[in-house]
Formats: sequence, C-alpha cells, structure tokens
Amino acid sequence: MNELQQAPVPAPQGGVSTRSGVASTERPAFGLPGIPVFLVWLLAAMGTAALLIAQILPLAVLALLLLTFTLVGFFIVQPNQATNLTLFGRYVGTERRNGLYWTNPLTVRKSVSLRIRNFNSERLKVNDLAGNPIEIAAVIVWRVVDSARAVFDVEDYAEFVAIQSETALRHLASQYPYDEYSDTGMSLRGNADEIAEALGLELANRLRHAGVEVLEARLSHLAYSPEIAGAMLQRQQASAIIAARAQIVQGAVGMVQMALKELSEQDIVHLDEERKAQMVSNLLVVLTSERGTQPVVNAGSLY
Repeated sequence: MNELQQAPVPAPQGGVSTRSGVASTERPAFGLPGIPVFLVWLLAAMGTAALLIAQILPLAVLALLLLTFTLVGFFIVQPNQATNLTLFGRYVGTERRNGLYWTNPLTVRKSVSLRIRNFNSERLKVNDLAGNPIEIAAVIVWRVVDSARAVFDVEDYAEFVAIQSETALRHLASQYPYDEYSDTGMSLRGNADEIAEALGLELANRLRHAGVEVLEARLSHLAYSPEIAGAMLQRQQASAIIAARAQIVQGAVGMVQMALKELSEQDIVHLDEERKAQMVSNLLVVLTSERGTQPVVNAGSLY
C-alpha cells in the first residue's frame, strides 16, 4: 500500500481553481487610463520620426517595433459592457470602467454585454400535477452580473439561460395543477404572483453558475392543450354552475327561515306543519327557479 497519499489541493481564495486555471469570480483587471498613455505614445512616435529623419535606422526600426507592439494594448470599453482579459490562457481580470484604457499588449480581450435582456420562451406542452396536458410559456428578464463566470464557466451563457429557463418552466408546471377546484392549494392559473416568484427563485438557483441575475420571471401563456380544452371548459362551466347554485340555495334557505320567523313573531298567520312545508316548497321554487314563476291567486279559504 502506498504510504504517500496525495491530499486534495483546495482552491485558493478569489474563486480561482488551480486545476484548470479558470476564474469563476470576476475581479478587476490591470488597466491604465488610455488618454495619458496615448499622449506618451504620440511623443514616442515623434521621436521615432526624428530618428528616421536622422537616418539612424537601427534605433528607428527598434522604436517602430516597440510603438507597434504598444499600440496593441489600447482597448475601449463601451457603456454597460465588460472586457475580460486573459494572458496565455489564464484569466487576469475584467475591466468594467467605460472609456479608453491600455493594458498588457499580450492579453486577449473579450467583451461581454451587461445590458438587461429578455428571453421569451416557446410554448411548451407539458403535464401539470394532475397529469393534464397544458401549454405554458414565460418571459425571463435577466442580465450578466459576473462576466468571468458567464464566459469561462459555461460554453454559451445566452444558450445556457434559454435551456435552463425551459427546464425550470417544465419542472414548475409539473409541481402545480392548472386549476385548483377545492380552493385549498396553489394552482398555475389562480396564483400567478406566487408561481412567478417560485419560477424566479428556481431560475436564480440554476443560473447563478453562469453569473446571471434574474430580474423578473412571469408566465406569458397558460392554456389547456387543444385536445382537452373543450372538456376542461365544460368542467369549468359545471363548477361555476354548481358554485352559483350552492350560493342561491343557501340564500333561499335563509330567506325562507326569515319569512317563517317574521310570520310567527308578528302573529300574522298560524300555519301547521303541513302548510309550513308547502310554503317552504313554494318559496324555494320561486327563489331558486331560473325562470320567472307565474303566481296563482287563491281567492277562497286557505284550507
């Protein structure tokens, strides 16, 4: 058995992995203000021109080569953009300040947009918690907050956002029913704000590896699939009719109770149990009927 066992090497502070040399956390890069450096470069160019005029060719050629090499170090950072710098395959920092800057000419520079972007997903056909096929889509508002992670930790951060957004949307749709008829839980249609918040939290957890911040996530389309849309519409209509009928019956029973109580307390008329039952039946028919009832006037004795 080998007595010497290699201990795992922890990653140094700052998020840089010694195994791959790739930075997963953005840090400032070395960069000098471009205007002063450019003025110095102009003075050096004038000196080189003087050497050429004086026909001091060796020094003039050397100075010309140095000027050309130095000129490569200038770069411009546009507003709401960041420039990642790598030197011989190693990440050396990010420049976020806008304007003209100068850095090591040997570095490779790649710009990353920090502007806010929208991602409008396609209409996805998934099954909700009850197994019903539904169509769902969402709009995701996002931006890059860590350019180093966006460039070095994922292959294509824009494509990564698109794929993870659709994956999170499919997962979210399977966790809730389209509609909750018992009013005891959450549903995709009835709890739009809560569903949007849950989608945003899941996306934030998925996209943090790419240095992306989710500003807003909200459903833009939600409907039953065409093959069951008609049946589900009939179910919704039936549920609405049942709920309305229940409320009508509850109100009618209350009105009958109030009528009997008022007749008894004010001693208007005394009814036996059979007449009370007949009166209750008539009142319920009048109050719960969908059509207007035709009254029959009794001109004779009550009994």
